[in-house]
Amino acid sequence: MADIESSTDEIERKKKLSMDAIEHSTDEIEKKADEEIISFGKIESGNENQHSPGKRKKCGGWELASLLLVNQGLATLAFFGVGVNLVLFLTRVLDQDSAVAANNVSKWTGTVYLCSLIGAFLSDSYWGRYFTCAIFQLILVLGLGLLSFASWFFLISPTGCGDGMKLCNTPSSVGVVMFYLSIYLIALGYGGHQPTVATLGADQFDDSNPNAVISKAAFFSSFYFALNVGSLFSNTILVYYEDSGKWTLGFLVSFGAAIIALLLYLSGTSRYRYVKASGNPLPRVAQVFVAAYRKWGVTPATVDALYEVEGTESAIKGSRKILHSNDFKFLDKAATITSMDLRGPNNPWKLCTVTQVEEAKCVLKMLPIWLCTIIYSVIFTQMASLFVEQGDVMASKLKNFRIPAASMSAFDICSVLIWTGVYRHVVVPVSRSLTGNPKGLTEMQRMGTGLIIGMIAMVAAGVTEIQRLKSVSPGSKKSSLSIFWQVPQYVLVGASEVFMYVGQLEFFNGQAPDGIKSFGSSLCMASMSLGNYVSSLLINIVMEVTTRDGGPGWIPDDLNDGRMDRFYFLIAGLTAVDFIIYVYCAKWYNGINLDTSENVIQSEEQRKEVLASLMS
Repeated sequence: MADIESSTDEIERKKKLSMDAIEHSTDEIEKKADEEIISFGKIESGNENQHSPGKRKKCGGWELASLLLVNQGLATLAFFGVGVNLVLFLTRVLDQDSAVAANNVSKWTGTVYLCSLIGAFLSDSYWGRYFTCAIFQLILVLGLGLLSFASWFFLISPTGCGDGMKLCNTPSSVGVVMFYLSIYLIALGYGGHQPTVATLGADQFDDSNPNAVISKAAFFSSFYFALNVGSLFSNTILVYYEDSGKWTLGFLVSFGAAIIALLLYLSGTSRYRYVKASGNPLPRVAQVFVAAYRKWGVTPATVDALYEVEGTESAIKGSRKILHSNDFKFLDKAATITSMDLRGPNNPWKLCTVTQVEEAKCVLKMLPIWLCTIIYSVIFTQMASLFVEQGDVMASKLKNFRIPAASMSAFDICSVLIWTGVYRHVVVPVSRSLTGNPKGLTEMQRMGTGLIIGMIAMVAAGVTEIQRLKSVSPGSKKSSLSIFWQVPQYVLVGASEVFMYVGQLEFFNGQAPDGIKSFGSSLCMASMSLGNYVSSLLINIVMEVTTRDGGPGWIPDDLNDGRMDRFYFLIAGLTAVDFIIYVYCAKWYNGINLDTSENVIQSEEQRKEVLASLMS
């Protein structure tokens, strides 16, 4: 019996020691869990196949953001290796007319940026940033591979054709189908990748850190800088080889750059700072309008009486609360509690939270500003179409070296690179001392400045075209005017981009609620998309009107018979009108007001999620 009692005591003693060890271990795990919970409480498990953030000692920061900047530069190199010379490929290899080729390029470029909305939707709603970027980069790689194959085996025949001198054989229907399939795969891949990688880069900075706002602003400037560094190679080296008939080589280099970009992106998988997808925003926004309509006869409640969930976390998964605003007050009806709402469980189609209502308001408030940026994208898209066609009929020889018309966009890129530095080191300090704003100019002031500079660029392009037409000899296809007359219009467009597009990235990403951040970033690209479609529409309208009397029109196949300068002046006039409307919208706009009472949200659900990941 003594032995049994002794054995029992020993078992109890060991059991007690084990329980103490477990308690100690649990305390340590809980402590780690508290340390690992990130800002907004948005922890993404990596789409079921990534490392959990809880298993990483360090994630995010400038190291990972820089990796994404390199990825962006290489992906842009790959994309512009196709896009920058596409108009000449269509005219020289596929034998399309100038106006038809310009329209096709505008439609294709518009599709690229329209696909950004698809990527943003999947990123915000279901896949998360990481998985969305990976999938669309893979599509980009497939598209470039197919294009290289199609040009090699079906389109470039005889070898070296499409250089402006040697004519290509009529392409086969199979080759044409493969060509269009490949370039629209490229459009889908690059378009879906762009806004998501920009938002993923911004996610690498924790908003609970006071320096996060400054870091994000620096990241967006660096993002556009990286984009232009990547396109610089495409607009100089690749353009030269493609212009000399080595189209397949240029496409293969783009293909290789896209592969390297994808591999670099995947190398950071275990160290990225992830943000959980917030679910489909479309039903959330629709619920606000449906609930407001159902209560159309109800007087909106006072701010304190509007419905909102308890605690620091909003009802929208992974999103901070948004404080009430006085804009679109009729939507407050959706958050007004009635006697019917007190009966039975909550129904989001009848009663919405203040945060949900404000999310819908944010979308409505951003739309007028976004619409005003579309005309600027009409200016921007001329660089890939009419600027190239204009340069192609100008004197482009420098001694024995022929300058490809598409390579003139290198001046735009250099202008962007220079003005990015000038803006950060000169404009910001000077404007900061004048306005007291830490950012110098507000995002809206920055975008307005971009509109004005873009308008001046169109005037410069029109003046260049007038001079070009004066220098055309009778019977000559090309003007004797030097192609370097185009430098001012390219430099001005580049300067305007630094103000407009970087300002757009900051504005839409900063003003978009947490649940639709990628959507906010995609609005910048969607503006480019509609700008391309509007440009195509303008060309069609102008050609329809100006050819009614049997004349060649403003933009005929032979530009020497046209008046493209008037088209440039037309765009400048439309931009002036757009600027007036933009100023009115900017004065009306009120920014998002986030609840910052808690910088870091630590809900019980999040604690359990991180705790489980640490114990697994």
